[in-house]
Amino acid sequence: MKNSLTRAGREFAFKQNMLAIIIVSFFSLLICYIWDFNYAKSAFVGGFVVIIPNCVFAYKAFKFAGAQSSKEVVESFFSGVKLKMGLTALLFALAFKFLVLLPVPFLSMFCVVVALPLVTPLLLSYSGNR
Repeated sequence: MKNSLTRAGREFAFKQNMLAIIIVSFFSLLICYIWDFNYAKSAFVGGFVVIIPNCVFAYKAFKFAGAQSSKEVVESFFSGVKLKMGLTALLFALAFKFLVLLPVPFLSMFCVVVALPLVTPLLLSYSGNR
């Protein structure tokens, strides 16, 4: 269901996810240049273990809006949070089970991308309902 009230939130979530993708890609290329491909691969996977669940959450969280659908807003938000946490744990476990990763670059990029939403409002101007 498309709702014009959710457009600003969806646009900000899209910008935030694109910023995360750009940062992960840039630093992965920088790490590959400085150290090795294995370090870069670990950092890249660590970033995308966070980005993929963030995209799923953004889709679920901004599905509904408005006073008439307040129950759906709360339900979609909480189901999005649960899905995000479960998907993050699953991707984290699958990454270490099936890929040969170096823990330090993986966890470093993981932490950077997890903390990125705290500084994103400073990097992107939120142009809400003006």
